[in-house]
Amino acid sequence: MPIHPFFHRLLTGYGAYPAAIAAGVMYGLLYRIIFGSKWLNQAGGVLLLAFLVVVPIGLGALTALLTPREAGKAQCIWVLPWTTVGIFLVTAAILGFEGAICLLIIFPLFLGLANLGAWIYTLGESKEKPPRNAAVVAALGVLPLLVVPIESRFVMPTSLRRVENTVDVAATPDVVWQHIIRVPPIEAADLGPSLVDDIGFPRPVEATLSHEGVGGVRHATFERGVEFIETVDVWKPRRKLSFRITPNTATIPPTTFDEHVTVGGRFFDVLRGTYELRPLPGGRTRLVLYSEQRLSTNLNPYAGLWTDYVMSEIQRRILQVVKRRCEVQAVVQQ
Repeated sequence: MPIHPFFHRLLTGYGAYPAAIAAGVMYGLLYRIIFGSKWLNQAGGVLLLAFLVVVPIGLGALTALLTPREAGKAQCIWVLPWTTVGIFLVTAAILGFEGAICLLIIFPLFLGLANLGAWIYTLGESKEKPPRNAAVVAALGVLPLLVVPIESRFVMPTSLRRVENTVDVAATPDVVWQHIIRVPPIEAADLGPSLVDDIGFPRPVEATLSHEGVGGVRHATFERGVEFIETVDVWKPRRKLSFRITPNTATIPPTTFDEHVTVGGRFFDVLRGTYELRPLPGGRTRLVLYSEQRLSTNLNPYAGLWTDYVMSEIQRRILQVVKRRCEVQAVVQQ
């Protein structure tokens, strides 16, 4: 079924490039609305592979399909699909569909898969072929919805991840121990700049302790009302402190995190935190901080790259604060 002559003239004239981009953007926005609806949210919503993988491939293929034939390969496969993805994500942010965290995570994924979709489409292209067929557009339009029933039959896999950071401190384990069991209030200037702040993650503020020993409860607070209840189950003075972590959902406002990256939600959770102190020659200490997380998505290997980065940044900055405070105290005591 060939495209109507009016639309064929429109798409091959000066408006062809904007029309190709606009069609791709509308395709992406339509599916963002569909996958964000209640009837698909229970199945995983925008974290389904049908959205994260199939939609950007379709977006790239649709953009390539409507790109003028005289356009070069670079424009068809790279420039226009990338432009379409960029405009789609900016528009989704303006409309409030996505927060900065999710936009950053899906941006490189969508770029690569849109390129793939455009490349796949151009494999079947040749100048000798008749005008492009509207059946291709129809197939692209329904493909994500055809994938959903298949994907929803499978439970999202769970991945347990561990993120570790280490710092050497010019202070004894006695000094370091006192600075990790409780962490006095931290100013933003103490932490320094980080990308995790720019994309909306709250900064750590302080950690209190109800009492020393196993069973003690730490309250680790972050900006914007975020609090984690940390129950100590390993207490080895000057050697190891470990605790179970539970987000205090009663204090966390629903607007603090995007629903897809909410700590303690169905897709992501932080389970444990552990400090280990290892004596070094010269009265120094190697301080190790590691955490364990649960990740439950259909794209765990990719999502894990981002959760690992965020957790590593949070831990690295906390260790730097502890290091500076311990070393100041060590100098004063000399």
